[in-house]
Amino acid sequence: MLAHIFHASKTGVGMTVSAATLGVAISAPVFGALTERLPRKRIIVASLVGISVPTLLAATSTSLPQLVFWRFLQGVTVPGVIAVVITYIGEEWPPDRVALIMSFYVSGTALGGFMGRVSAGILADRFSWRISFLVLGAASLAGAAAVAAWLPHGHRRAVPQHKIDELPSFPYQVQGLFRSRRLVATFAVGFNVLFSLVGVFTWITFHLSAAPFLLSTSALSSLFFVYLIGLVVTPAAGFLITRVGLRAGIGGAICCSITGVLLTLAPWLWVVILGLAMLSSGVFISQTASQSHLRVASPPGARVIAAGLYLTCYYLGGTAAGVVPGAFWALGKWPACVAFIVAMQAVALTIALVGWRTPMVADSTQIPAA
Repeated sequence: MLAHIFHASKTGVGMTVSAATLGVAISAPVFGALTERLPRKRIIVASLVGISVPTLLAATSTSLPQLVFWRFLQGVTVPGVIAVVITYIGEEWPPDRVALIMSFYVSGTALGGFMGRVSAGILADRFSWRISFLVLGAASLAGAAAVAAWLPHGHRRAVPQHKIDELPSFPYQVQGLFRSRRLVATFAVGFNVLFSLVGVFTWITFHLSAAPFLLSTSALSSLFFVYLIGLVVTPAAGFLITRVGLRAGIGGAICCSITGVLLTLAPWLWVVILGLAMLSSGVFISQTASQSHLRVASPPGARVIAAGLYLTCYYLGGTAAGVVPGAFWALGKWPACVAFIVAMQAVALTIALVGWRTPMVADSTQIPAA
């Protein structure tokens, strides 16, 4: 729809996806550095309010570059929610419960992803794409009010405040985090996780809007009903991960995603939908395992920064997925995109299985002295 309205190319319209994810990637480490010493709940609520402003202003766009700009600002404010929530969960629950609680949080993101995408598509199809942004902006404000009312103030800290104040500067903390093989592997897996999800759901819309499927904008938005499967699968997988371990969990999840992507090559819509369901469920489980592994691999006192760096890599993957598959689409349409995405997932699987092995000696995650 946007390609038609703004007379833009597929890659140009893909920037409305990539701009938001790029904004997250750029701002995530900064949020980590600035918010390590601040109350978690206050940051989350303020960021939710901040997200709503560019969302509402996006409805005023008169050109594609303006829309891309507001989408970028949306992304800039997102890490104040995600990076801090990941850390909040790690601090407020004991280690043996983190994977399970993280799976509930990821299920919430699945529900939000479903509601946002389906409602936006239906509103755009029946009314206007501008109405979609107005409704989503209002929903963000309502969500901020709900979080302010219901989210408990955090009371557990892995490191006392006076110890946090003694931590070295941000560059030294980042240097220490990148010395950890397990953290670097987690960052790389995060890149591939969102690359798979965004790459498939962005570029398959062009595949399914053409013959023989010829799906409308509303029908394409309805594909995100498969996210609802994640509401059931992800918590169950989170419970299983606490039993079998994070490496086994991420391995099974990525294999599920690879199978799902391959199924989208089928000429039957029901098989394509099954493939999308397997892909999204595998991605949500991978996200649960990766974010839980952050709690295990990152050192106390730098966990928000570690979460921020993870989000940078995670959303850089989403940014690349909105643009890079375009080159493969030009070469061989959807089958070429599938081949590329499956190759990326195979790389992620290898990195996780090798990089997440428990070291025989203590991993180098210490923060260097200033």
